[in-house]
Amino acid sequence: MQLELVINGKRMTLESVQTIADLLRVRGLNPQLVAVEHNGEIVPRDQFDQRVLHDGDQLEIVHFVGGGSPAHGTRSRIRRHPGRPVPR
Repeated sequence: MQLELVINGKRMTLESVQTIADLLRVRGLNPQLVAVEHNGEIVPRDQFDQRVLHDGDQLEIVHFVGGGSPAHGTRSRIRRHPGRPVPR
């Protein structure tokens, strides 16, 4: 089954994706290291495997990037995960 989704502002068509957990798995993302907004609503991690996706859904995926320290001029930050096509 194919779904057309908008991920971080980019429209893409994905196969074999039914839930947010499926989407993260297909894209190689660790569910413990991301936050997901689904159609304007933040989805708790414990609901990733229950939240069913539908054609036209909009998602924002961000992940935590750590490292450095404020004393050395670097800080941890949140980075938006770029939408990129998944090979079929």
